[in-house]
Amino acid sequence: MKTEEKIERKMHTLDVTGKALGRVANEIAILLQGKNKPTFVQNKDMGDFVEVKNASKIKFTGKKFSEKSYFYHSGYLGSGHYVALEKIFKRDPGEVLRRAVMGMLPKNKLRRGRIKRLRVEA
Repeated sequence: MKTEEKIERKMHTLDVTGKALGRVANEIAILLQGKNKPTFVQNKDMGDFVEVKNASKIKFTGKKFSEKSYFYHSGYLGSGHYVALEKIFKRDPGEVLRRAVMGMLPKNKLRRGRIKRLRVEA
């Protein structure tokens, strides 16, 4: 019988003022997965907690702020919609960062648990 190892989760606090969205999202995804730990294995959720401050002061490179849009679909025929990044950012700056991190996490059963450890403060 194997003994279960206790996973130690640390709290990381990041200030994203003036940093590019993609680079911050990449850093957060690595921390949430636990890839920065020497004991990392892909099939276990070993990541840490991440708290992000000043999400409203994040920097967008290029023309992303005015041209990027997100697609969502309700499941009904003809109900696909596009929402501009600018509109989502004005309503909730943390949602833009959360979506960027979600896209960088592996698409598997551990994804939902990992994204729950992300706390964003605008």
